[in-house]
Amino acid sequence: MGNCWGAKISSDSTASSTSGTNSRYASRNGAALSNSSSYASVASVPRSEGEILESANVKAFTFNELRTATRNFRPDSMLGEGGFGSVFKGWIDEKTLTPTKPGTGMVIAVKKLNHDGYQGHREWLAEVNYLGQLSHLNLVKLVGYCVEDEQRLLVYEFMPRGSLENHLFRRSSHFQPISWNLRMKIAHGAAKGLAFLHSDMAKVIYRDFKTSNILLDANYDAKLSDFGLAKDGPTGDKSHVSTRVMGTYGYAAPEYLATGHLTTKSDVFSFGVVLLEMLSGRHAVDKNRPNGEHNLVEWARPYLTSKRRIFRVLDARLGGQYSLTKAQKAASLALQCLSVDPRHRPTMEQVITVLEQLHDAKEEGNSPRPYLQKQQNSDRSLTGSRSSSTKGNKKPTSPRLRPD
Repeated sequence: MGNCWGAKISSDSTASSTSGTNSRYASRNGAALSNSSSYASVASVPRSEGEILESANVKAFTFNELRTATRNFRPDSMLGEGGFGSVFKGWIDEKTLTPTKPGTGMVIAVKKLNHDGYQGHREWLAEVNYLGQLSHLNLVKLVGYCVEDEQRLLVYEFMPRGSLENHLFRRSSHFQPISWNLRMKIAHGAAKGLAFLHSDMAKVIYRDFKTSNILLDANYDAKLSDFGLAKDGPTGDKSHVSTRVMGTYGYAAPEYLATGHLTTKSDVFSFGVVLLEMLSGRHAVDKNRPNGEHNLVEWARPYLTSKRRIFRVLDARLGGQYSLTKAQKAASLALQCLSVDPRHRPTMEQVITVLEQLHDAKEEGNSPRPYLQKQQNSDRSLTGSRSSSTKGNKKPTSPRLRPD
């Protein structure tokens, strides 16, 4: 439910029921999800809303608890606002998960759903369905949810460094350009998150991989957020999942746009786009660029194959932080992920192997800390920083895909 760009979960997604929404489903009181991978994969058989909420390994909060935790959703507690609704900062006890005084206990981010009807509810339910069962170091942690009368809320761990989008594209003294090695670290972490989703333990296609959905913790460890568009992968002898086309132009794989056939290789293509954004410091789609440079993949593809011209793609702000060999390997990896034929794209496990060679954990160091302030206009992130442009530097907006 990050930047859902107006396109909604289609009718073939996680089943839900609109009946009984006035009642609150009991769930396990459970503490926050563990840091290790969960071995319980998401069921591929559609389940009812009650079954999804009952099986979620997270706490079912009352609305009053979250109202107390966020100081009654006060404006100065708001972290951001987007298509999903508003995001508020709150505090709860780390063990009991009960509200605590501001500044004490565990910091949380609370998403409060706008009352936009059935489709918004479906995306809220999809978040609970996946993040309520799956746990991994590179997935954002869902602490709990609230369903009470017309209220729909989600409670996450707070991600203090904000989104990768902010660090790559926001031009501000508060967001200094991140180094080559940190970019490779973030790419590596995000790749591990995708690889876990694609594994036999989860069998999930993410379908919404982009920079605004990659959140960073205090150590710049990447965590995937926003599972409102996630889909169960194909089962049995099926090679793909047929679904309505939804996503963001510039990130979606060409075969998915053409046929609606969704596979894990669709995510790999999106990863290639994000890796290219990290290498270049450019948006996937930017109408403010000169003609011929609006679409990053189309513009950069010829340069990625040339050792002499690869520097035309690389972000000038990186200076001499990388070796030519590493730059060429990263460019080659991006190009493989962006193969028109999905059969020629690597798996995410293969991507991880290459990325492990491109960043040195000993040289990560500390990147300048962003100033965390109240956001004015952003995607629905779980952060203290907003994805908004600064004065005189208008942020390009990617066109939104519509369902078929």
